[in-house]
Amino acid sequence: MSLHDDAVLVLKGYEGQEELRGLYLDHLSAHPDGMWKSCHAGHLTASALVIDPSRGRVLLTLHRKLRMWLQMGGHCEPGDATLADAALREALEESGVEGLTLLPGGPVTLDRHPIPAPCHWHLDVQYAALAPADAVEAISDESLDLRWFGYDEVAEVADTSVVRLLEAARARL
Repeated sequence: MSLHDDAVLVLKGYEGQEELRGLYLDHLSAHPDGMWKSCHAGHLTASALVIDPSRGRVLLTLHRKLRMWLQMGGHCEPGDATLADAALREALEESGVEGLTLLPGGPVTLDRHPIPAPCHWHLDVQYAALAPADAVEAISDESLDLRWFGYDEVAEVADTSVVRLLEAARARL
């Protein structure tokens, strides 16, 4: 099964955000290359919010280009067999935390946001990744900073998409 096929199955099984889910499925139907950065009409991305539920905190990255506190995530790569694999790979690469596991149940939320040309849209499929109790983070060169924030601190540093992702992840926990 291709990554494109996996994305279609994941999105068909995703419950909630019906209008946005439909937009993602329509995009993939119209764009066989809709999983890749080279699709200038927009492309799917995969991200994961790293959560330490035992301490009531999340790990956010200060994105180098956007200069915003965000969850870990990015573009799908040819070696990714599934969207979940892509989200987990991105979370590990950007957080340095070994032993992450995705919260069961598939994606937590979807978020579509504009990006600068030549592409126009990221259609982000957002997961939550559970950090082990002994998690040790390590900053990557994609980030200006990497920091743990208490659940109640996230709204003070991040935008509404991250707050929405945290709320959905906590509801699933």
